[in-house]
Amino acid sequence: MKIECEMKDLFEVTNRKLQKGGLLLTSVGRDGRYNVMTIGWGLMGILWGEPVFMVAVRPSRHTFELIEETGEFTVNVPVDGMDEVLAYCGKVSGRDHDKFEEMKLTIEKGRRVKAPLIPRCMAHFECRVIGKSRLIPEFLSEDVQKKAYPSGNYHTVYFGRPLSILMDK
Repeated sequence: MKIECEMKDLFEVTNRKLQKGGLLLTSVGRDGRYNVMTIGWGLMGILWGEPVFMVAVRPSRHTFELIEETGEFTVNVPVDGMDEVLAYCGKVSGRDHDKFEEMKLTIEKGRRVKAPLIPRCMAHFECRVIGKSRLIPEFLSEDVQKKAYPSGNYHTVYFGRPLSILMDK
């Protein structure tokens, strides 16, 4: 059973999961087709006086297209033992694969957004985009550019307002 909570209740576990394999970001297109991808970069905090979950998505990703279409996403915090799911969802594209079906992930309708929840996960952030920013290469150090962007595929950072934050009771 999931209960509503606050961002501070999930701060430590969410950051720990980000560092140890990632989180699952779900999105949905205007056509209703869902996608899930693994993210290893994300930030939680207060911005503009309210809680915000920031996620970085490259324009080459299918997820980028879907977030651009609907302006919504969910961040799902995996339970231990989901390493195979995290690895797979970080390797293949939702343009070519139904990762939910292939990884046998059940889907739960979001409470406040159209992007789905993954009920197997321990916590969920249902977010609506309230801002975005494309990374500007000239504003990044040379070592960051070499390490993270050798092909020049720079992220867009989405600022998501959590409309609902849920965790296992």
